[in-house]
Amino acid sequence: MSSAPLRMAVVCSSNQNRSMEAHSLLRRRGFNVRSFGTGSKVRLPGPAPDQPNEYDFHTTYEHMYQDLLRKDGKFYTHNGVLHMLGRNRRIKARPERFQNCPDKFDLIITCEDSVYDRVVEHLNCRQPQTGQPVLVINVDIEDDQEEAMLGAFLICELCECIRLLGELQEGEIEQLLGQFEKTTHKTFLHTVCFY
Repeated sequence: MSSAPLRMAVVCSSNQNRSMEAHSLLRRRGFNVRSFGTGSKVRLPGPAPDQPNEYDFHTTYEHMYQDLLRKDGKFYTHNGVLHMLGRNRRIKARPERFQNCPDKFDLIITCEDSVYDRVVEHLNCRQPQTGQPVLVINVDIEDDQEEAMLGAFLICELCECIRLLGELQEGEIEQLLGQFEKTTHKTFLHTVCFY
């Protein structure tokens, strides 16, 4: 990686809660960051666990907000979904799907094992073009509002440490993630892929 600012992406399944909370915090801390989802649809909690609200990735956060406000504003205010969508629409217009993004990143942080697997699979299935490396790290974060906030701070702390390292060597990343595993009691998956 070069000494230029890290081009970063944070990825969860629907580009709603975890990736957007981290996107918001990282942006406030001056990082060059974007966020994505990897799912086939954007899913938000519905009136029952088996009745999620589903949207495609072209649907704006504003449309989702207005749709849920119309369906049951009190319910979606109480469960925090309208607050989350309000934050999201201040950051960007709509969710984005990682697999549809042609841009290159230096660092990709995923928020759950299955998302990590999809990101790595997508990167490894591409025809190699430049040989530019991208470090992919998974920070497993439960998909609820409190854990998303705590996870955003953890991701930000990790990114600050990576930024301080400058040129990344595999041994340094192993050591850094080992330290984070000891202090957080979490396991951090990581790999290097190439564009």
